[in-house]
Amino acid sequence: MRKKLLKAFPLVLLLALIVVLAAGCGGNAENGGQNNQQSPGSGQELSGTLNLNGSTTVAPVAQAWAEAFNAKHPGVDIVVTGTGSGNGIAALINGTTDIAMASRKIKDKERNQINGTVKEFVVGRDGLAVIVHPNNPVEELTMAQIKDIFTGKITNWQEVGGPDADIYVYTRDTSSGTYGFFKEFVLNDEEYTKNSRKTASNAAMVKTVAQEEYAVGYCGLAFVDNSVKAVRVSKDGGPAVEPSIENAKAGQYPIVRDLNMYTIGEPAGLAKAFLDFGFSAEGQAMVEEVGYLPVR
Repeated sequence: MRKKLLKAFPLVLLLALIVVLAAGCGGNAENGGQNNQQSPGSGQELSGTLNLNGSTTVAPVAQAWAEAFNAKHPGVDIVVTGTGSGNGIAALINGTTDIAMASRKIKDKERNQINGTVKEFVVGRDGLAVIVHPNNPVEELTMAQIKDIFTGKITNWQEVGGPDADIYVYTRDTSSGTYGFFKEFVLNDEEYTKNSRKTASNAAMVKTVAQEEYAVGYCGLAFVDNSVKAVRVSKDGGPAVEPSIENAKAGQYPIVRDLNMYTIGEPAGLAKAFLDFGFSAEGQAMVEEVGYLPVR
């Protein structure tokens, strides 16, 4: 009997070792295994806080995504703060936000202040409308006329077919990505007129122009409402095109820009899960519902 037990002992040890290894790999079935961290979307419930800061133009997209994402993951708190593209990128530099929202491209001098690789995500596209008071008879402008108005070369509405009245030019504040894009794309990087007046957001721009009969300004298409009139725009002698999502999507409307989100390094955890949702069919449908052009 003793000889039989000694012969069987190595087999018993081998079976015991197999059981131990199997238990170590499988982990606890109730909690999914202590060493088996699931990636977002693999069935693990997400939790924690995700901060987004920046463009007031991109903010409605981020807010729509946040509400839908939170409905799927109640344990996640997503904070969206619209402070302007420049401020959002500054927050990314300072490490006070996880994702920066910007309606312009990040500048080289900003990128150089970041310790790490900057990742850019174009989450949608937007057309910019040039807006006037509804009582203003001007219905269309060329790109050249818009440039001359905002740089101060044209100062009276009579010069573009309107009434004999001074033009009051309104722009966004300098931290705004919309301010930077309009300056670069429409004004060919020339300076705004020194007589221009600043507004803090797209909504503030619309409200201001709606209250000033001889004002002119610009805002994202999603912010245009019946309180202002968006003029048709022509480029290079072509026909004047109404600023609309349909015309922007068809490539006919000339003032269109990218809407961006930035992270430092490849997004991981909540940031990755949030952006993955944003680029899903559901997330991109929300971009269009907000009033912008989806990218997928």
